[in-house]
Amino acid sequence: MTKKLLFLLIALSFSRISAQKDDRIVIGVTAFTCDENPRFVGLVTEKVVEMLTNAKRFRVVDRTSSDRVNDELELQKSEAFIDSKNVVEQGASLAAEKIITGHITKIPVYSMKGANGGVNGYKASVAFQMKIVDVATGLSTDATSFEGKASELMLSPESAVQNAIKSIQTEINQYFKLNFPLQGKIVKLLPDDKNRTKVLVNLGKHAGINVGDKLSVEMIELIDGQKYPQKIGTVEVVNLAGDNLSEAIASDRKSAQSISSNFSESKKLECTLITKK
Repeated sequence: MTKKLLFLLIALSFSRISAQKDDRIVIGVTAFTCDENPRFVGLVTEKVVEMLTNAKRFRVVDRTSSDRVNDELELQKSEAFIDSKNVVEQGASLAAEKIITGHITKIPVYSMKGANGGVNGYKASVAFQMKIVDVATGLSTDATSFEGKASELMLSPESAVQNAIKSIQTEINQYFKLNFPLQGKIVKLLPDDKNRTKVLVNLGKHAGINVGDKLSVEMIELIDGQKYPQKIGTVEVVNLAGDNLSEAIASDRKSAQSISSNFSESKKLECTLITKK
C-alpha cells in the first residue's frame, strides 16, 4: 500500500468518524407557498434557511423542491439514505428529522414615487405562517403567525422584502429556540475550591451558550426501549470553556446532591437549555 493511498484511507475514516459524532438535529425546509405574488416567495424561504444555518445548532437540508411531507417520507425509503442515525458518507443524502413548512399570507411590495412621477424606491411588508412537522410521525405543530413591519425605503423590491423580514428575525429565532430546545450532556464532574458541585457540559460558544444560562438536568432511564427522562436538578453556566464546552455549577443543594450521586462515566446526564418565553 502506497503512502498516498494510506493517507487517503485515514482521511476518509476521520471524516466518517466526524460525521458520526455530529448529533445535531437535521432540519429540512420546504419551499414556502403563497396565494399571490409568488415572485418573492424564495426570499422568505432563503431567509429561514439562513437563520437556521447561522444558529449552528442544526444540520439544515434543502427540501425546497418538494412541498409535502409525504415526499420526505418517500425520499427516505430510497437507497440514498443510510440509517436512522443520519450518518452521512460520500454521495449519500441527509435525512431530515423535522420539516419546516410555511405559507405566506401577504407580501405586498409598493413602488414609492416622487413629485416628478419617478420611482424613488420600494417598500414592502410580509406576513406568513410556519409549522414544524415530525417526519417519523407526520404530526405537526399548530401554525404560528409572523408579521413584519413595513420596510424602509429600499432601492429594489427584493431588498425591500428582505428588510421587512429582518424586522421579525428576533421573533423567528425565539420560535426556533422554543420548538428545538438545545440539548447536551454532562460529561465530567469538576473539582471546585468553593465546595460546589461543578460540571462540564458539552455545549459552548458554537451552540450559543452564554454565561448565566440555566440548564435543566435529567437522568435518562430506558424502559421498554424508550427514554424515560427524570428531572433531577438545574445548573447555571459560569464559564465558557471552549467552542463546545462550558462549566456550570448546581443551582441549589438538592440539585448538587442528585447530580453528584447519579453521574458516572458510563451514565452521563442529559441537560436542556431553559428558554424564557
